[in-house]
Amino acid sequence: MKTLQTTFLLFALVPLVNSAPPIQQESAQFYDYDTDVTMGSLIHQDYEMQSKDIRKDGANISLDTSLKLQGDDSQLDAPPTKDTNLPTCLLCVCLSGSVYCEEMDIEAVPPLPKETAYLYARFNKIKRIAASDFADITTLRRIDFSGNRIEEIEDGAFSKLLLLEELSLAENQLMKLPVLPPKLTTFNANQNRLKSRGIKANAFKKLTNLAYLYLGHNALESVPLNLPESLRILHLQYNNITTITDDTFCKSNNTRYIRTSMDEIRMEGNPIVLAKHVNAFSCLRTLPVGTYY
Repeated sequence: MKTLQTTFLLFALVPLVNSAPPIQQESAQFYDYDTDVTMGSLIHQDYEMQSKDIRKDGANISLDTSLKLQGDDSQLDAPPTKDTNLPTCLLCVCLSGSVYCEEMDIEAVPPLPKETAYLYARFNKIKRIAASDFADITTLRRIDFSGNRIEEIEDGAFSKLLLLEELSLAENQLMKLPVLPPKLTTFNANQNRLKSRGIKANAFKKLTNLAYLYLGHNALESVPLNLPESLRILHLQYNNITTITDDTFCKSNNTRYIRTSMDEIRMEGNPIVLAKHVNAFSCLRTLPVGTYY
């Protein structure tokens, strides 16, 4: 009897043993299916949540702009945008006293950290420089506004920058120059719309450290007056200069005077024949570059 019972139990267990692989396979299939269902459920929940407003701190805040559908890659193709309302050191790069705000499409000078010594704001859309832009930033040594759209600089905009040594306003739309800080060694105003009446007679006279002056590609009718003795490089190419006097570079009342610091004067591209003004260059060690006949 025991033998028959044992045999019966063995036969009864055979179907269970043979059905084990299908159960394992079904379990695997269920796992995959369950994952799909879960993902679909999450997507559906997100979709429903996006269409609703939730109340937070007494205000309705839409989730349309904060929640994205899982698995939706369409947002990856959206072009990046520039938020010019960000704090300066998030919008720009601030590094060891230098602020780099180049090609950021900003339309005004950004607020600067008080320890800023070097500002690079090239190739933006700045149109105006206000007196308040640098009122509290007295540590600046170099400013570069090349490639903007600057048309106006308020009086006194640079008056408090007593440490400023290099200033570039190249490739803008200036028609007159502002009062420049006293310790400048380099000033670049190439490719503007400057005419001689836009430069005051004593604009450079007190800049006793000025060594490099770039005024090329403007509309000047004459060489600026009272150039400082410290000047080494003077670029005036491609203006509208038609005349030079004996006192432009030299001193007509002192035939022994030599301008020792001047190394280079560029005047090509002007409607003037330099050979007609020989006495104007008698104090120079090197003749200006330009047309002589």
